[in-house]
Amino acid sequence: MPDGDSSDLTPREWEVLELLADFRTDQEIAAALVLSVRTVDSHVAHILQKLGVANRREAARLWQRKDQ
Repeated sequence: MPDGDSSDLTPREWEVLELLADFRTDQEIAAALVLSVRTVDSHVAHILQKLGVANRREAARLWQRKDQ
């Protein structure tokens, strides 16, 4: 894993990351979790920072590797 530590993620951030790894948009994640798009955007920013990755694609790859 890059610089970050996935154990720092909150339970809600894990939920967002799982949907993000399914290549869902912020709007789709917001609808699925009954959140505002702005809240999802904030969660995604925190996830990227905590995992030490530059973008959603890298975060999704980390999620997919977790299951292997």
